[in-house]
Amino acid sequence: MSNCPLCDAPGGEILWQDETCRVVLVGGDEGRDFPGFCRAIWREHVAEMSDLAPASRRHLMNVVFACELAVRETMQPDKINLASLGNVVPHLHWHVIPRWTDDSRFPAPVWLPLIRAGAVPLAPTFLGLRAAFVRALAELQAEP
Repeated sequence: MSNCPLCDAPGGEILWQDETCRVVLVGGDEGRDFPGFCRAIWREHVAEMSDLAPASRRHLMNVVFACELAVRETMQPDKINLASLGNVVPHLHWHVIPRWTDDSRFPAPVWLPLIRAGAVPLAPTFLGLRAAFVRALAELQAEP
C-alpha cells in the first residue's frame, strides 16, 4: 500500500525479522522516554489480527510475547503495556512498551502529555535485547 509508513520504512531500528514480520526498537521521543520500546510489525499490509490465518496469528503473538519477555529481562520495568491500535496507521503492529511507576506518564498511556519529569532508565544494549528476544522466541516456538 502506498503512503503507509510501516510499508514504506522499517519503523525503527530492526532488531529481528523473518519472512512475515519484523521487530523494531523504537527511536525518537518514544524511544528516549521509554527505552526498550519495541514494535512487532506484520510485513503484509493488513489492518486486523482477524485478517491473518490462525497459524500466522499464533506466530505474531509469539513474536509479541518474545518481545515482552526480552524487554522484561533486559529493562526490568514495573509493567509492560501491550497495544495494537492502528487508528493512525491501519497496518497491523503491536507496541511493547516498558513502564516504570516513576516514568513521565505513569499510570497514563505513553501517548498522553507528560504528567511530570520522569526518571528514564538506561537504554538496553541493542545486542543484549536482540539476544534476549531470540532466546525467548526459540523457547516459545518449542512449546507444544
